[in-house]
Amino acid sequence: MYFAVLMILLHCPSLKAQDNVITINKVELTVPSPKVKNGKSIELTCIVDISKSASFQIQHAFSFYKDDSPLYNTTSEQDRARYKIFPARFADSGSYKCSVEASGKSKSSNDLVVQVKGLSQPKLTALKTEVTEGEVVTLRCEEPEEKPPFIFLFNKISPNQQLQAKKKQELKENFASVDFPVEEGDRILRFHCIVTVNSAVGFEKSEASNITLVTVVEPFSHPKLTSKSPWNVTEGDRIDIVCTTILARKYEIEILIQKDRRILNSTRGQNSLTYSAIATMEDNGNYTCKVELGRVSKTTSMNLVVEELFAKPILTPSLTDLDENQRLSLWCHINGSPKANVSIIKRPPKNGTLLKTSSNFTIQVQVNDTGSYVCRAEIKGIIKESNPVQITVYAPVSEPVLSVANLSTEMVLGETLMLRCQSMSGTPPINYTLFRGNRLIHTITVFNNTYAEFRDKQTKLNNLREYRCEASNRHAYAKRSSYKMNITVIAPVRNISFGSLPHGEVEDGGNINFLCIVGEGSLPINFRIFKENDQKPLFNESKMETRVLWQKESFSKQDAGKYFCEASNRARATVRSNLLTVKVILASWQKGFIALFVLAVIAIAASGFWWYWHKKEKGKHPSMEMSGSTAATNSTSEKQASGQNHYTEFYPGPGYIEDSENPVKSADENKDSGENRHSRIEGSPDAT
Repeated sequence: MYFAVLMILLHCPSLKAQDNVITINKVELTVPSPKVKNGKSIELTCIVDISKSASFQIQHAFSFYKDDSPLYNTTSEQDRARYKIFPARFADSGSYKCSVEASGKSKSSNDLVVQVKGLSQPKLTALKTEVTEGEVVTLRCEEPEEKPPFIFLFNKISPNQQLQAKKKQELKENFASVDFPVEEGDRILRFHCIVTVNSAVGFEKSEASNITLVTVVEPFSHPKLTSKSPWNVTEGDRIDIVCTTILARKYEIEILIQKDRRILNSTRGQNSLTYSAIATMEDNGNYTCKVELGRVSKTTSMNLVVEELFAKPILTPSLTDLDENQRLSLWCHINGSPKANVSIIKRPPKNGTLLKTSSNFTIQVQVNDTGSYVCRAEIKGIIKESNPVQITVYAPVSEPVLSVANLSTEMVLGETLMLRCQSMSGTPPINYTLFRGNRLIHTITVFNNTYAEFRDKQTKLNNLREYRCEASNRHAYAKRSSYKMNITVIAPVRNISFGSLPHGEVEDGGNINFLCIVGEGSLPINFRIFKENDQKPLFNESKMETRVLWQKESFSKQDAGKYFCEASNRARATVRSNLLTVKVILASWQKGFIALFVLAVIAIAASGFWWYWHKKEKGKHPSMEMSGSTAATNSTSEKQASGQNHYTEFYPGPGYIEDSENPVKSADENKDSGENRHSRIEGSPDAT
């Protein structure tokens, strides 16, 4: 009985434990809306559904996660827990879930994607709110409540509402800085910035930031350009062009006065600049004053008109191309015929050589009178020159010299002949013309004192070609011809053939004729005959023919082998024939001697064989008689021993082995016996 009570007490705890059994059916994460506006709140609620074996309290451990990273943990006896994010930012967008653990069991909810729409307003600040022209405005745009990466867009708003933008990407920081240069004309600058972000959950753009104002201080005024000269400026008048500006404070400014791209005058650290000159027609045009300080540059322009005092003189020649000793006349003329100091000048040199202080000039020209001529006129200190007139005086060409570039009057067919033609005197340009026979080949114009080089390819075989060249220039009577030059054209050796007679075979000690022939080639032709692998030719001779025949006498076995022929001429190109194989065969007397020797050997062999056979036939007759007598004796013995045992009663004689059953004769002894008997027969032919 006590044992039963004890067992009941021991089982009571386990029965109690079996009463507190749970199972987690479902865990669910909810949110009022999966899309939340930036700045609002995200309210996450984790709800657990648990089945229990009885009514008892359970501690639930709730865990919230964002993108699989722990976010918030709490413990409650309630079946739900809440987590609030306020204010919600774009960085809070992502995938959320929760998990619940109770009584050693756990379960997780499904993922819930929450997206925060929009970005918070960025903040824009300027490093300086007052700057001077030429400086830069440094701006800083930040998004303190958001997380990078960002793209910052800075805008400069002009008075006409046009935007000048700069963009900067920032991957690690939530702010960015840029510089805007202050340009000419800027007074009050307005800036704002916008932030954009592009991530896996989408693209968002913030509203514009606050507008930041920056005031620009002008360091100097816009320059003013004036002329102190009279409105109607004429050549020879003095002109004074003045540029002025007003400085806000003492700055190291620079002032420049320029015409077109040429700077006429400049100064530094002053507020005015003057350019003075005596007016000429070249002073007509647009003048610009430019004031600079660092990056700041301001300009102003004016146009100056200068009237012409007198026209540009005109120089007229009687001729521009003249022969030596021909007469040249030059006239200088000014429209309107004002009274002026006129002179005629020749260049080079650069400054010119004064020929005459007059409006006309005449000279009998020589070659050194070639040059550029101008007429110079001066009125009231204004000097003008006419356009230059080029005068060329031609000396006649000398007799040209025709030469070959490589100094050889022989050319190979197919190669290019290079000829040079040159006159040692004569005024260029000189025209050189090359003739082959009476046919004009080419004309070359040379503009300096050098030769003309002609190329003529030798494409046809003509043993002798006649060349000459002509030289001429603009001299009225100059045209000279060179001496004629004969060029020999050499055709290279081609199409070589090589053979022998007899062909390919020659009797030992006999003679062989080698024949080498070429298809074409200029004479003389050098023929050489070689044996293969021999450096020294067997035959070497120059012929005025296209073939050669060479006889080699007493051709022996040592001369057998392969032969070839080489041919060449002055074209310096050697051609080689194919290899010719020559074999040595026996001479006729050698063949006859060998035949007689073979017949003699056959006759001796036949005689020996006949003698041996005849002798053998004679030895066979006594043997046959002995065989017949032995046979008769054996027959009589057999009759006398009829009915008796042959093995026991017959005397075996020497060389037998006695056996009770099968006495057998030794093969060796039998052989010896037969041999002895046969020898006796041969040794005694008369035995019976």
